[in-house]
Amino acid sequence: MKKSCELYKYDRCFYAVKQEDIPYFANEFLEEELDEDHVCWLNIHDLSNTEAIKQFCQKLHIEKLSIENIYQRFRRPKVEEYKDYMFFSVLFADPALDKNEMFQKIQVTFFLGKDYLVTMQNGFKGYFDEVRSRIELSKGKIRSQKSDFLLYRCLEAIIDNYYSIVDDIIQISSELEIRLHEEVDKSLLHDIEHQKRKLIQLRTISSPMRDITEQINASDSNLLSKENKRYFRNILNHSNNLISEIESQIQVLDGLTNFYYAAQGQRMNEIMKVLTIVSAIFIPLTFIVGVYGMNFEYMPELKWKFGYFSVLLVMFFLGIGLFTYFIRRGWLKKGDYLIKDKKKNEP
Repeated sequence: MKKSCELYKYDRCFYAVKQEDIPYFANEFLEEELDEDHVCWLNIHDLSNTEAIKQFCQKLHIEKLSIENIYQRFRRPKVEEYKDYMFFSVLFADPALDKNEMFQKIQVTFFLGKDYLVTMQNGFKGYFDEVRSRIELSKGKIRSQKSDFLLYRCLEAIIDNYYSIVDDIIQISSELEIRLHEEVDKSLLHDIEHQKRKLIQLRTISSPMRDITEQINASDSNLLSKENKRYFRNILNHSNNLISEIESQIQVLDGLTNFYYAAQGQRMNEIMKVLTIVSAIFIPLTFIVGVYGMNFEYMPELKWKFGYFSVLLVMFFLGIGLFTYFIRRGWLKKGDYLIKDKKKNEP
């Protein structure tokens, strides 16, 4: 059975991983695991044991208000600074289990201390797999840096989560644009609106990251080294670029919606044009039929042997002549609706 906590303990030359339940760390974390020579990253991914988590936090001298905020969902984005730690929460975007929702919001709570970083969320997720890989393979600077650099890498993983969603939506938008140029289907409008709602919800989820990184960059806490502040400025730039990218994609989808309605309007115009041309051809033919359908006694053509066939011939050439005239005027051309449908059905 998978344990509820995962501890990474490392320095430049060493790392170790331990998996235990929260009661173990509530009792042994300070005495057995935490020391000044190593960085400790404790990821708690089951918050159901509230008493053990409360005991654990009290051993780290975490304030009561901060402990209560662990279970407060979707709180206002704010970095709370205390003497021995910093505390804040951000959101992951996970595929929604409910079909009516776009994303499942996974709240991740961070406690940053001098030699440790504690992350808390419900459910073991693979969002921090890249951070784990960097520690295990000693990639980059992470093993030679303190806990603030570890925090930077974790925030970067969350930003990557947002960008991966945006990239997927951009790909889908490109496919929708191609479909719009090939067909006008009612399901297209639903798909466009669905992607737009995803972007709007993602903007709501990712906006707190920008606020949090702004506050971190403005902080004078001794838990954040000055040389590592540039990494958090990088996160802030990524957050701003992400919001801009989301806004741009919303505008792109708005454009696709307008294009859909324009294509529908153009299609209706072409249908009306064809129907108008058909009516224009049959109006003179209807007039002729109406004239010879009147019950007057003295109509010489009615008693003429070839009268019926002559009228049919006149009506036939009149219809052909009008049809040819409309084509030459460009009113019936290759791009029109009926000819388009005919080409689409050709093998």
